[in-house]
Order: sequence, then C-alpha cells, then structure tokens
Amino acid sequence: MDDYEIIQCIGEGSFGRALLCRDLTSLEEVVIKQVDLSAQSDEIREASLRETKLLSELNHPNIIKSYDSFLEDGVLCTVMEYAAGGDLAAKIRSAKELGFQFTEFVILNWFAQICLAIQHIHMRRILHRDIKSQNIFLDADGNAKLGDFGTAKCLEETGDLANTVVGSPFYLSPEICQGVPYNSKTDIWSLGCVLYEMCTLEPAFSGE
Repeated sequence: MDDYEIIQCIGEGSFGRALLCRDLTSLEEVVIKQVDLSAQSDEIREASLRETKLLSELNHPNIIKSYDSFLEDGVLCTVMEYAAGGDLAAKIRSAKELGFQFTEFVILNWFAQICLAIQHIHMRRILHRDIKSQNIFLDADGNAKLGDFGTAKCLEETGDLANTVVGSPFYLSPEICQGVPYNSKTDIWSLGCVLYEMCTLEPAFSGE
C-alpha cells in the first residue's frame, strides 16, 4: 500500500472493505478492495481470488476495470477503477426521496450498457450471479459499469448448469429459488429486476 494514499473508506462489510485511494504515481483516484484472506474460510478465500482473476481478464467499457492485485500481510488488495458517480442503488434511492422519475432516455442508456456488459461476460461463459442495482456503478459521465464479481462462476462448457444458491433475494431467479440447475438466463432475470427498479424506483419483488 506504500504506492497509494488512502482518502477514505467508502464501503465495509463482513468480508472486507473498499478504500478510495490516490495512486501516488499517476495521481489517479482508484478503489482498493481489501479482503483479509488469513481470517476467512476457504470458500471466501477462493471467491476473492476468483474475483481478482476474473476482473483482470475482462476488458470492457461497461465493466469495472481491475488494474492490479497484491497480497500484503495476508490481505488481498485489488486495485480497481473508481466509479465517481456511485452505485445505481444510491441513484434510485435519491430519485425516490426527491420524488422524480428517470427519463426513458436515461433508463434505456443504462439498460443498454448493462446488457453489453452481460453479453461480454456470457460470451466468455461467465455467470455473474449477483446482478443488482448495488453492483452497477456509474462513472463521472453517468455511464453504467458492472462490478463485484465475487460470486461469479465460469462454466467449462456453454451448456453447463450451475447449482450453487447465491445472489441477492430481490433479484433471484425462480431456478435458484427452487434449487434447480440454472444457466446464464438467471443473470437475465436479475437484469429484468434491475430494469423494473429503474422504471418504478421499487424492487420488482419483496417479502421473506
């Protein structure tokens, strides 16, 4: 971390934290996601390493870029692109509080960009499995970028079906809820839930 100046913590959870930092060489603002692998289970350790590897292989204008990763005292640090516009969930909350709707142009623009990001990962046989408004970020120009690949799964063959139950309740596809094998269509269901949320400022589904 000697090459970076920490500006502030912008996110913290049970598995790690996200720091807004400044690269002391380029002076560019970046996000460094830290996960203490030494204190985590094998499952979380593998998910963190998998996300780092996946992000490094993806190169698309609508996917959060991964610049570098390194281990420091048992902590995995992933240096990523900073989305200055925050996440889509915050935008939706703000719009609801202020009492305005997004225009059709804005919704279609974000939707098309998210579709392009999903197409990019699906062409590489990668399922995101946790597409939700909190994992869609906006850059300074308002462009949508898909991020947080911690639950992603790469299928060995296009026709392979996944079985693990992962994701966020509001966005889970029926296949995952029913515990049956699923494929890339589960991401499309979640995408539909995000589209509904952008249009109505409410989640498509609620309940226990």
